[in-house]
Amino acid sequence: MSGNGEVQWCFSQVKGTLDDDVTEADIISCVEFNSTGDLLATGDKGGRVVIFQRDPQSKSSIPRRGEYNVYSTFQSHEPEFDYLKSLEIEEKINKIRWLNRQNPAHFLLSTNDKTIKLWKVSERDKRVEGYNTREDSGQMRDPSSITSLRVPVIKPMELMVEASPRRIFANAHTYHINSISVNSDQATYLSADDLRINLWNLEITDQSFNIVDIKPTNMEELTEVITAAEFHPIDCNVFVYSSSKGTIRLCDMREAALCDKHAKMFEEPEDPTNRSFFSEIISSISDVKLSNSGRYMVSRDYLSVKVWDLRMETKPTESYAVHEYLRAKLCSLYESDCIFDKFECCWNGNDTAIMTGSYNNFFRMFDRTTKRDLTLEASREVAKPRTVLKPRKVGMGQVLTPFLEEDWGAREASDFVAAICFVG
Repeated sequence: MSGNGEVQWCFSQVKGTLDDDVTEADIISCVEFNSTGDLLATGDKGGRVVIFQRDPQSKSSIPRRGEYNVYSTFQSHEPEFDYLKSLEIEEKINKIRWLNRQNPAHFLLSTNDKTIKLWKVSERDKRVEGYNTREDSGQMRDPSSITSLRVPVIKPMELMVEASPRRIFANAHTYHINSISVNSDQATYLSADDLRINLWNLEITDQSFNIVDIKPTNMEELTEVITAAEFHPIDCNVFVYSSSKGTIRLCDMREAALCDKHAKMFEEPEDPTNRSFFSEIISSISDVKLSNSGRYMVSRDYLSVKVWDLRMETKPTESYAVHEYLRAKLCSLYESDCIFDKFECCWNGNDTAIMTGSYNNFFRMFDRTTKRDLTLEASREVAKPRTVLKPRKVGMGQVLTPFLEEDWGAREASDFVAAICFVG
């Protein structure tokens, strides 16, 4: 907190490299905190998952600091090849979701385009010595050489963090998986691709239930695709999914096994004065997140973030412009395909603020109470811990960072900063 009572944003750490020469496999593709904020999991384009653990001293210090150290690294996915369709399946991690902790181990779901895996991450700081039937090296002993029995003993050892795959959920999606969401019952989860949403039981890998299917009989009649899906944080029977047409549908699984008929549909009426060739493209929702209280949800389209009350479908209760200055540049953005870029959004812990990413390493924060907005930069130049981030002004004169292939890391970093800054 600063002297005037406002939240003061400070730089804490860089995880990874600041060098421009970064291999494609090392570019981070997703990040996710666990519910306590003590663990941060990152996935990259090389199929690896790196878990960082919060430093206990930084958590208890005043002022509180968010410093993380590497906890575990493992290869989650490998490149595959679909021989029936002659398609390569990338190892890139699309999404990571943590399960609530039920025992000393941690569990998380990770997915690439086709396969979802449940991982167990556990600690081991003791080992057993003095087996009767085998040596400490693991080699089996000759039974005829055993002349007496001994009681195995447990001895301390250096802490070892092990990651092991507990379940593999495959062969259920024809199209690329864009979302996974763990249910509040912690027994089921959903996975969504462009046209279908499946419901899984965490204990069953060879069977899933198709709960939404928007694929038309004739693919030439296809008018929209699913862009994101998420379970309600409290009601285990309710979930929402967004579409490329700018609509959000809320479904109740108690009504029917196949939720093709939604319980509610949230859609903002189009302003005829702003109608243009690009209207449908920029209205496509790239991300939707339900609030922690379960009463609101936030959606992100190309130019704005909107807050919806689940009890009012006709229009959003709040709307915030993210980079309105780009509206005048939509034609050039369309020609370079940048108008199709996807941005994420997230809530803070008590639902009073929203954060989302932008271009040029900027991220935006909107205070719902004071209606103030803040633009900050995840700058490579800032490398000193506790450096106060200065608000940035963005306007019509802002030069958009060239969208070169080697800039993907910078482009995606701004989105992911938005996804990881709010931590309990």
